Amino acid sequence: MTADEDPRKAVLRRLRRIEGQVRGIIRMVEEGKDCHEVLNQVAAVRSAMERVGAHIITHRLKECLRVHSEDEFEKAIGEAVETFLRFTSSID
Repeated sequence: MTADEDPRKAVLRRLRRIEGQVRGIIRMVEEGKDCHEVLNQVAAVRSAMERVGAHIITHRLKECLRVHSEDEFEKAIGEAVETFLRFTSSID
C-alpha cells in the first residue's frame, strides 16, 4: 500500500486476493491434494488476513491522531487500543 493509495481500496484489493487463495484451497481439497500443500496455503491465507488486520488498525490509529479535541483523542485512542488488543489476542 502506497502513501497516496486509498486505504479502503488497498484493503479490498488484498481481501480479493485472499478470496482467490481461499477458492484455490477449496479446489485443492476437492481434488484431494496432499494435506501438507493445503496446510501451506491455509497458513498463507492466515498470514495475509493478519496483515490486512494490521493495515486496518494502522489506518484507524492514524485517524485517531487527526482528532482535534483532547476528549475525542482520548476516546478514539482508547477504542483503537481496545481493537488492537482484541485483534492481537486472536493471533496465535
